[in-house]
Order: sequence, then C-alpha cells, then structure tokens
Amino acid sequence: MALFRRNRGRASGDQDVDNGQPKKEKGSWRKPANTAFKQQRLKAWQPILTPKTVLPSLLIIGLIFAPIGGLLIWGSGLVTEITLDYTTCENQTASTSNTSLNLVTMPHFNYRLRSGHQHAPFDAPQFAFVDLTNDSSVDVSQQRQCFIQFDIPYELPATVLLYYKMTNFFQNHRRYVKSIDMNQLKGDFVSVSSLNSGTCKPITSDNGKAVYPCGLIANSVFNDTYSNLTLLSNPSTTYLWSEKGIAWPGEAKKYASSPGYNIDDIVPPPNWALRYPSYSNSTPPPNLKLDEHFQNWMRTAGLSTFTKLWGRNDAASLAQGRYQIVAYLNYPVQSYHGTKSVVISTVSWIGGKNPFLGWAYVATAALFVALAIAGTIRHMIRPRKAGDMSLFSWNR
Repeated sequence: MALFRRNRGRASGDQDVDNGQPKKEKGSWRKPANTAFKQQRLKAWQPILTPKTVLPSLLIIGLIFAPIGGLLIWGSGLVTEITLDYTTCENQTASTSNTSLNLVTMPHFNYRLRSGHQHAPFDAPQFAFVDLTNDSSVDVSQQRQCFIQFDIPYELPATVLLYYKMTNFFQNHRRYVKSIDMNQLKGDFVSVSSLNSGTCKPITSDNGKAVYPCGLIANSVFNDTYSNLTLLSNPSTTYLWSEKGIAWPGEAKKYASSPGYNIDDIVPPPNWALRYPSYSNSTPPPNLKLDEHFQNWMRTAGLSTFTKLWGRNDAASLAQGRYQIVAYLNYPVQSYHGTKSVVISTVSWIGGKNPFLGWAYVATAALFVALAIAGTIRHMIRPRKAGDMSLFSWNR
C-alpha cells in the first residue's frame, strides 16, 4: 500500500512535494546544451564529386607523391649496409690458434652499396672458427671465436653503426612478450610468491629464491659479443666501437641500478650461467640501468627478422680496406633454424637503408596518375551529364 501512496503523492500536482520547486521533465537533465556544436548545427560543406573535381585531384596527389618518393629513395641510397651471416661458422673445421686460421668463403652475405658506388669491387668475405674450450686461460665467454674478414670497398663516413641481425626469432610471441615484471626491473621488491603467480612464468624462482631479472625475455638475452675492427694491412690500426648511446634515450628510466633484494635472495636466469654462475659480492647482479645491450633486447621486436644496435662510432670514418672482426659465439640459433649476422651500416638524414617507403610513394603516385589519365580518357570518350534525372533506376 505504501508503494501506491507514494505514486499518488507524486502525481497530485506539478510541484515537488519536498521543496515546492517545479518538477523537472523526465530526462531533461541529460539533454545537451542548446549550442550549435552540441546540437550538430555547425556549418558544413559536402563536396560534390564530379569528373572536373576528382580527376584533377588525383593528378595533383600523384604529382605531389612522386617527388616525395624520389627524395626518400635518394636518401636511402646514401646509406651503405654490409650484412655478414656467420651462423654456420661454428660448423667449420676448428682452428686451434688465431695465427693459423682455416678461412673459408662465407656462404651468405649482402653488400648494399651507396648510390654511385654500386659497382665498387670487393672480395667475398671469409670466416674461420677457432675453438679454445680447452684453454682455461681464456675467458669462458670468449673460448668459441669466429674470425670474419671482409672488404670495405670505399671510405664510410661517420656515423658507422654495428648491428646484430636475427631471423626466425619470434620476440612478438604473446607468451614471450608478457614474460616480464617491470616492478622488479625498476628496483622494487617482488616476493617469490608474487613472481610465481605473475606474468614472469615460467622463469620466476629457483629453490625458493627469486630469479633476477625474471621472465623469458631476460633469460634469452643475446650474448654474442664482438671485437673492434682490425685493418689487416696494418694490424695496429683498429676501428673502435662505443657501446654507449645505442639504446633509446628513455630506456634507462625503466631500470634500476641495483635490485630490490638482498644478494643472497636472488639467482641469475638459467641461461646466464656462463656469465653469472651465481650472484655474490665478487660477481654482483648487473647494473641494468647502464646495460644498454640488455635494454635493447628487452625492447621486443615486432617481426621475426630484426636488427638491434650493438655498437657505434660517431667520430671517425671507416677507411677503405680489408678488415677483421671477431664474433665470440655464445648464442645458439641453428637449433630453431634461425640465423645471426653482423651488419655494418652508415646513416643518412632518412635513417638506415630502407627504400620501401620511397617506392611505396612512387607506386601510389603512379596509381593516382594512371587513374587520372584513365578517367580523363573515359570522360572524353563517353561523357556523362551531371545531375541527369533520367539515370535514376525508376526513370529507366
């Protein structure tokens, strides 16, 4: 009965029972303000598409895109890029000394030379495998070596960059990308139970101790290293690589200089055993805030073929000649049918060597111009009267 009395009370007049104010119309509080913008009364212009407007527009767009594409292709052509695939180096007959190398021709390499130097002569690159695993005096991370000898056909101006390139490695796999704990990397304490139930699975803990840094990405960090370049005609001449300034400027902010744990409460990832058998005062955890190689690796690639910057030289040009670089082999790729290469590249105002964008502009320009020409011919041969009411289907 109370329900019916309440309804009768509200229906007895236009005045609100509680405060005597006029009752608002139902839904009026949701009504947009009476302005041109909110009531959609702004002035608008809707172009009428006719041959006289569409065909010149297509032609103009094509004429604009064509020089842009040509400029991008020209900028890409200023870059020199040399790719040296050393995947199968460890399959060669091993040498026992770097003074008696069993050099063989490298089966896979690619010279993408600067415009105007495409026909510069060069000899095929060679490599040799040196196995020093039985030599305890050599650092364990440098016992398997690949000596790569290659030509620089002409002087490369600074800046010269050194990349490593990988294929068939899917850093974009959903489980792989999620396997990280950013709070741990920032220096926060994250308990073992939180890691075990979090996103770092399956690399979270070992014997009750937290893995630092946890996750699949950190566990699989690329650990091949490279020497400076040595000019073979003058071994005292070396071209130095700097390992600073190779990561994006803001990357270091994502990492802490030290972990948020006691050193006895953490263990390194399983695949770091070669570099870090365990954490101790003599072998403390790495300073991830300064480790730009680690930062580059943790920035996952979107495709299965990718390059990541390893070193750079911004000060000196790379003179013409035959050089040698040593790759220290620690990262297996043949087990999953992948490859690894070193890439030596210059840069231009457009960045690295990538003519695709320029050719995309040229192709788009060609398409638009072709459509404009075809449309013009069609309109001249069989013109159509604009606004002809007889063309409506119900008038035919």
